[in-house]
Amino acid sequence: MKNLILIFLLFFSFLCVAQSVEGVWETYDDDSGELKSEVKLYIKGGKLYGKILELHNTEHGLENPKCIKCPGDKKNKRVIDMIILTGLTKDGEEWSGDEAILDPNNGEVYDCTIWLENKNELAVRGYSGWFYRTQYWKRVE
Repeated sequence: MKNLILIFLLFFSFLCVAQSVEGVWETYDDDSGELKSEVKLYIKGGKLYGKILELHNTEHGLENPKCIKCPGDKKNKRVIDMIILTGLTKDGEEWSGDEAILDPNNGEVYDCTIWLENKNELAVRGYSGWFYRTQYWKRVE
């Protein structure tokens, strides 16, 4: 009987393991639904970061675009390998941070909260004051 309980507890613990937001995610255009980029999310020093690995369907066929409108040290830097998600901290099932996500298309920086909708879908919400927009990213298998 003890062995049966132990097996049940081990099996149940595997089911309860929380999925991680770490990994590679595909981003999509809000209007057209076209694949826009692949972003790698990773944890460093207990905080969450994300960098662009690859761009898809870019305007004007640019292979290696630069972030012309980006603020500070990111201005005129390559978009590929750019860290666009910076220093989010975990609170329960969500990660969030102030001025934590950069949109390289317009150079704007937003407050951000992200959470897993399911193991293959990530909700990414950017805030500007009371206004927000939520995008859904898909995990690259």
